[in-house]
Amino acid sequence: MKILFAPLNIPLRRRLQTAAVLQWVFSFLALAQCCLAGYVLLCVSDWWVLAALYAGWLYLDRDTPTSGGRRSEWLRNWSVWKHFRDYFPLNLIKTVDLDPGSNYIFGFHPHGVLVAGGFGNFCTEASGFTSLFPGMTPYLLMLPFWFRVPFFRDYIMCGGLVSSEKASLSYLLSAPRGGNVAVVAIGGAPEALDARPGALTLQILHRKGFIKLALKHGAQLVPVFSFGENELFDQMTNPAGSPLRWLQDHLQRLMGVALPMFTGRGVFQYSFGLLPYREPIHTVGKTHTQLSLIPHLSPLTSLSPHLSLTSLIPHLSHPSPLTSLSHLSSIPRSPLTSLSPLAHLSYLSPLSLVDRPIPVVQTPLSLSLSL
Repeated sequence: MKILFAPLNIPLRRRLQTAAVLQWVFSFLALAQCCLAGYVLLCVSDWWVLAALYAGWLYLDRDTPTSGGRRSEWLRNWSVWKHFRDYFPLNLIKTVDLDPGSNYIFGFHPHGVLVAGGFGNFCTEASGFTSLFPGMTPYLLMLPFWFRVPFFRDYIMCGGLVSSEKASLSYLLSAPRGGNVAVVAIGGAPEALDARPGALTLQILHRKGFIKLALKHGAQLVPVFSFGENELFDQMTNPAGSPLRWLQDHLQRLMGVALPMFTGRGVFQYSFGLLPYREPIHTVGKTHTQLSLIPHLSPLTSLSPHLSLTSLIPHLSHPSPLTSLSHLSSIPRSPLTSLSPLAHLSYLSPLSLVDRPIPVVQTPLSLSLSL
């Protein structure tokens, strides 16, 4: 394999962008393991008393990840996140005002490999979420497993990450003053196994839990799509039924964490590595839908929001013309932006994905909804 090295005369700003993304990838893939190892070493060292005190703190603080977490605006505004944003670049596109008196579920699609769009837009202020939506507080839901890792749990909660347990989502949606935005990657870990350039597989048809909780608490639903999310990494071919996919599915059921075999670029070369490609990410959402408060759900009631989405599946292969947004000058290479089916991605009604049209790049794309 021929290795394509990066030129030596790269501007400093691009080096800083690469460094920012490198620390993010490290945090995502290895920081939890390092924190756990550090805690074990602390337990067997002369400083074991500190480990015991921290264990007591973990017990007293055990409900925090399901009670809104413990965010730090200082950490969310680190300058490193601006370099992270500019690496791709990352854009959060506002299409409608949100009422700070209501609570919302942002259904985030697709999951991608590392959820770069979800993290950059909702766990940092790099894209200006609080400026775009004053009075709103975003929370990104993450697998409960990670909130059991010493030290790591405290770090991720500073960014606004909370547990994806039912109790956690209910806590956010039941806030009487409103203003909470619970960002849920609907496809979850299994969707990461199908994240690759030029393909889109959504794990959505059997994902009803967030719909039930929205109905129970009278929250508003906002489908959100992150264009370019699947373009960031290549992934080994793993069709259903293959030995690799069988192993990945088995490990995912066992551990609750997906293990996609992905590759991107490196720090000093572009041919392989764990850094994402420099592909633009544009995150947009459709007009929100207000749900009536139904404290006691019946199976028929909880399924009804999915009926309209299911009825739209036959339309997924029929493109329709869309005009470009004037403020988005170019969307290179991202085939997801050509998806007119996304105009039908609605949990309750066949409305457009956004109030304004999305730019179109006509490129090949495979699309499926996981049954």
